Amino acid sequence: MAEYWTKHDMEFLGGRRLRRSRRTEWSRAMVRETVLTPDDLIWPLFVIEGQNEKTGIKTMPGVERLSVDLCVEAARAARDAGIPALALFPNTPDHLRSENAAEAYNPDNLMCRALSAIKSAVPEIGLIADVALDEYSSDGQDGLVRDGEILNDETITVMARSALVQSKAGADIIAPSDMMDGRVAAIRGVLDGEGFDQVQIMSYAAKYASCYYGPFREAVGTGSRLRGDKRTYQMDFANSDEALREIAQDIEEGADSIMVKPGLPYLDIVRRAKDNFNIPIYAYQVSGEYAMIEFAAAAGALDRKRAILESLYAFKRAGANGVLTYFALEVARELGR
Repeated sequence: MAEYWTKHDMEFLGGRRLRRSRRTEWSRAMVRETVLTPDDLIWPLFVIEGQNEKTGIKTMPGVERLSVDLCVEAARAARDAGIPALALFPNTPDHLRSENAAEAYNPDNLMCRALSAIKSAVPEIGLIADVALDEYSSDGQDGLVRDGEILNDETITVMARSALVQSKAGADIIAPSDMMDGRVAAIRGVLDGEGFDQVQIMSYAAKYASCYYGPFREAVGTGSRLRGDKRTYQMDFANSDEALREIAQDIEEGADSIMVKPGLPYLDIVRRAKDNFNIPIYAYQVSGEYAMIEFAAAAGALDRKRAILESLYAFKRAGANGVLTYFALEVARELGR
């Protein structure tokens, strides 16, 4: 009976055996549909004050905050590994944080000094500057706050000033991560008016109010000071159509590329964006996603190396042009072997 069914099945399938192409590594490589290269990776760096200073992040094992000089060394390593761009996030000292977030547009702030130093030493690598006020405010919110209300228009005025000093310091891409209405148009207008029309905007167009940001907030020093939450401006994780409206608006306002954040829990958004818009789409494998892999691997629950690669291939398979990931340098070096 077993022999009969085998012959019967093969006759029904016309002799097709899909497993044939999976039998050997060379054959699997030959028919592989999705490709991952160092060009697909963007490496986020956390910047701190000091000289030759690095500090660990408890909830992100293996990731460190780096002083500007060490960021320059990291940029050289990234360039040598074939990574095209870095994304910078400053941990502004407490005494420089304020309710009006004025440090955001100080041309000598930590972010600007890091941009200038890296661009001078490693001009070949692209620099992406985060623009939001949580790294400069005393309350941890991405916008200015008055009587408990997050102010939209007042916030984007400050953000545009911040984007300008970052561009003057050497930023190649401005990445507004706040989710205020109209900030892409405001930033584009200021940059174009000041002669920085070649600076790109990578908009966090679909950024969700997510629990996966916890380790990041520790890394940039905003977690313990955050008052309230960010659900009045970051997106509800139950929504999908809304993300398409946000993306369409940012494209209309002048975004050169868009980002979906977080990453793996929102691959459906990446795919819908790819299907609906002819624009480069990036995904951010955020700190919580990184931490889950690291802690699960440390507990013996999964193979760390395979989990990292599988997660990054998922982004590409879903349609992302690239991924911001804390694994970038390690993976780029592995892919380059």
